Amino acid sequence: MDARALRATMGMFATGVTVVTYRMEGEPAGMTANAFMSVSLEPPLVLVSVRASSRFNQWVSKGVRYGINFLAEDQRALSAHFGGRPQADLALPFCGHDGTPLLDGSLVQLVARTVDVHPAGDHLLYIGELEYIRYGTQRRPLVFYSGKYQQMHAHTPMLTAGGCVEGW
Repeated sequence: MDARALRATMGMFATGVTVVTYRMEGEPAGMTANAFMSVSLEPPLVLVSVRASSRFNQWVSKGVRYGINFLAEDQRALSAHFGGRPQADLALPFCGHDGTPLLDGSLVQLVARTVDVHPAGDHLLYIGELEYIRYGTQRRPLVFYSGKYQQMHAHTPMLTAGGCVEGW
């Protein structure tokens, strides 16, 4: 199967955009990921697919916590920055919860503890058990479809807003 054709085909599936955050040499770091999904409600499990060559794999293993930040439309610059197009002048709004870095201003912030890692072709699948959920301000999500960011015309769910916890 042609890899480019497969990539174009899979791009026809609209996804939200997340930044997965973690600690690298004690400092906050992150990577953009749209291969994220809920796995189970009981226990509360999520899955993130990470390229096998990613530096994330050197720092996150079984038992290690990482953050998942759902991005809003107005956070496109963060997606690009953590997706390999860094912007030196971009202010990175890191905050955290119990030592796990998160991005302040995200639609949703999650903290997951890695419970399993599965090799899958040129990626690793990280299964994490959720330990923390916080909702940000209500805005439209950043959506990726057919190789581009798209706008979503839908009502925003009514959720309780919150911010990051300081002193992490």
